[in-house]
Amino acid sequence: MARVCEITGKKVITGNKVSHSNIKTKRTFKPNLQTKKFWVEELDDFVYLKTSCKGIKQINKKGVWKAMNDAFIKGYLK
Repeated sequence: MARVCEITGKKVITGNKVSHSNIKTKRTFKPNLQTKKFWVEELDDFVYLKTSCKGIKQINKKGVWKAMNDAFIKGYLK
């Protein structure tokens, strides 16, 4: 599961690069993924997650355990 956020499910999408002369060529948009280590009190251990910056903001808001449970329910985290 390369280049997929484990919290939000963001992944690579394709689109067009448009030049000044309006010529369109295919390109990819990659999510801003970071590998971060989070402390989970419920497990009393560290967890490594590959998450986007938006996913890190969600973890800061909800908490690690709640964000991981939501991602597991949606099928992003296994």
